[in-house]
Amino acid sequence: MSSTSTLALPARNPRWRQFYQLTKPRVVQLIVFCALIGMALAVPGLPDGGQLLTMVAAVAGIWLVAGAAAAFNCLVEDHIDARMKRTAWRATAKGELSRGQALLFSALLCAAGMTLLAVFVNTLTMWLTFATFVGYAVIYTVVLKPMTPQNIVIGGASGAMPPVLGWAALRGDLGPEPWLLCLIIFLWTPPHFWALALYRSEDYARAGLPMLPVTHGNDYTRLQILLYTWVLLAATLLPFLYGMSGWFYLVAALALGLGFCGYAIQLWREYSEALARKTFWFSIWHLSLLFAALLIDHYL
Repeated sequence: MSSTSTLALPARNPRWRQFYQLTKPRVVQLIVFCALIGMALAVPGLPDGGQLLTMVAAVAGIWLVAGAAAAFNCLVEDHIDARMKRTAWRATAKGELSRGQALLFSALLCAAGMTLLAVFVNTLTMWLTFATFVGYAVIYTVVLKPMTPQNIVIGGASGAMPPVLGWAALRGDLGPEPWLLCLIIFLWTPPHFWALALYRSEDYARAGLPMLPVTHGNDYTRLQILLYTWVLLAATLLPFLYGMSGWFYLVAALALGLGFCGYAIQLWREYSEALARKTFWFSIWHLSLLFAALLIDHYL
């Protein structure tokens, strides 16, 4: 037997896993978690049986539509993903799934999610979720991302909507509370994403995307991250100042916010790829723990 015959080709993922990976599961999990927090905060005290059923239907519907938006993003950016190390493994980028298959998959997920929300939740949540789909899949992915380095700032509005969706699902209307949470995610998104873009700038340059480190350089991006983290820290205090949370949340918000600012200060003073990675991963923990603190505070 020749030596070449013993070389193993990389195993292709099962078809179901290829479709599942198009939904960007880790990203969608954070989206659904933030929506779930919005649902919990919309109910004074513990939810009753009917409200729990509504929450289950809303989580399922939002999950499906968010997955549909992610799959549509993979469809539109298959040629870009193929040129980037962190995304070249996707089935659409490798040609394992055709554009037609990805489009049909996205459409089915979106239709299923919209139906769930319309039938078992309410039409306000359905339309808000659909607007979020359009904002991410079309306005951000198709229009803003290839056009401007401020893509993630403007497009971040759609990614900040999950708490609003969750609140609408349980209340059927919108007050100022969910918009405060939306503002927090909106301000969190740029420093979170730009930390990633710093150590992936060569990937974005190769793909021809005008991300901030590519168009304005490393130093300018680090300054923007620093400024945004301080503005974000101020915004995270608003739930306490408005009276929708107590001292437990305030302490958590200050600790997490100052931690994020600490990473941003280090990154601003002296760049390293390792520090940019740590800042990116801390930002995920920051948002997750911040919203978890809101939930715990709500039931204290």
